[in-house]
Amino acid sequence: MEEPIEVSKDFQNLGTRRIAKLREANFPDADPMVRDGIAGEQRSPDAVDILLVNPPSPDGGIWIRSQHRVGRRSRENMVWPQVSLAQMAAILRDQYTVKVLDCIGSKIGWKEFVTLLEKYQPKYYLTQVTAPTLENDMYGTFLAKNRGATTMAFGTHVTPIPVETMKAFSTLDFVLYGEPDLTIRDLLDHLEGKTDQRPPEIQRMFDKEMGYRPSLADGKVDLHGVRGIVWRDGSQIVKNIPRPFIADLDDLPIPAHELLPLQSYKMPMMKGPFTFIVTGRGCTAGCTYCIKHVSYQYTVRLRSPQKIVEELWVLNKLGVHNIHMYADLFTVSREHVVELCNLIISQGLKIKWTCNSRVDYVDEEMLTLMAKAGCWFISWGIESGNEQILKHARKGTYPERARHSLALSKKAGINNWGYFIIGLPGETEATIRQTIDFAKSLPLDIALFHIAAPYPGTPFFFEVVENNWFRKGTRWEQVDMDKETVLDYPDLPAERLMYWQKRAWREWALRPGPAMTYLKMLFSDPSTFTNALSVGVQHLVWQVGEK
Repeated sequence: MEEPIEVSKDFQNLGTRRIAKLREANFPDADPMVRDGIAGEQRSPDAVDILLVNPPSPDGGIWIRSQHRVGRRSRENMVWPQVSLAQMAAILRDQYTVKVLDCIGSKIGWKEFVTLLEKYQPKYYLTQVTAPTLENDMYGTFLAKNRGATTMAFGTHVTPIPVETMKAFSTLDFVLYGEPDLTIRDLLDHLEGKTDQRPPEIQRMFDKEMGYRPSLADGKVDLHGVRGIVWRDGSQIVKNIPRPFIADLDDLPIPAHELLPLQSYKMPMMKGPFTFIVTGRGCTAGCTYCIKHVSYQYTVRLRSPQKIVEELWVLNKLGVHNIHMYADLFTVSREHVVELCNLIISQGLKIKWTCNSRVDYVDEEMLTLMAKAGCWFISWGIESGNEQILKHARKGTYPERARHSLALSKKAGINNWGYFIIGLPGETEATIRQTIDFAKSLPLDIALFHIAAPYPGTPFFFEVVENNWFRKGTRWEQVDMDKETVLDYPDLPAERLMYWQKRAWREWALRPGPAMTYLKMLFSDPSTFTNALSVGVQHLVWQVGEK
């Protein structure tokens, strides 16, 4: 047996002495050179104060963000205008340099997006966030933060869960929860020390907020008083008090539509570009699944018909004559609709426009006037052909009323677009069958069938949590709610919901009348033919695979 080797203390201390000597040697420090740039950091001539972003899609396709009530991917190849970004640009640009980057509308992927980030070098980065694209959207904040930007997010996902979102994503500096328009202006003014430099038309909106005053402490900015933000105060995440809704929407400047890729926005069966005009915010209905109540609760505020027409003329000069009157419920006020239609007619505005409505908020006289003023398509939230499911969802209307109102719309010369939801509480395979048969019996030009989506903050969400109906392992950022589902009912599992959604569309669409409508959609815009054709092939694959 070999004797153990005895290691001298001098040898044991050799490593320690060498480390000490290496420390004394002072390794060359390249950090300052890298930090300042080898040739010195230079600001790009295209640099902006704030970049307002609709991020690239996760899969390279067209993803609908924020505006869509149920899903976010348009199977009809619709590209939705990001007017919310244009609205915030309009409220900022008197004081700040602004760039709007709608990556979906401009077909910008992540590689090009990085190049543009380095071109515009934003000091502030504001992104839209939706529940199903959360992780994808936060990737944008990672890229921006690593290039020196202060990052911010708004949208229907971060409004109900702002603190949890901040905890999960360390590259996010601020969340604007609730109505973001005044909040982004107030936050930037405080960060930049410009609360006293607002033009009168902007300051007037702040003056209408009860008790509003700039948040200062000993002459220094104190973010604790900025309403409607969640932010990091050292290691703590702080949620400030909410900001009141804007009292008069007419006070808002007309959105900076010219900053959007207007020629890229498409709508089925519509030739040429289109865009949104926001006619109001909020809805009087109490539907349990509606995400809009998360942002606007149950208030209703309308822009004046005069202000809407003023914006229509602005778009007319920009060459946009196809309009979607965007509102949570366009027909919420009969008087408002009638006055708007009469102004459009009397001023000779040659436009084609679409809108949404509930089936219990129209009458024959109003529909006839709407058609005369240029309305040619109405989207209706019909949801189900079963009265009990509608009652449980607090829809407040019934199938036969839908049949009556859609018939009146057709009589007036207006096309009908019906939305249906598969999988609301109480759903069975028998009630789904009832909904499909009901949809096939209606005078519809287009029908869409979505699986119910329990978005955070809605009554439906809390019901799903309480009853443990979430599919095991659900992660928002991995779910395409138009193709999959987060729901898993005991008697109606996720796989059956997805099966019935596909079957519902197939049964409705693959009939002579609807098939001709979809063919018209395919050929209505040659530039979108390839994408629409791929959608059609996808549905045919579903059909063959499920026979």
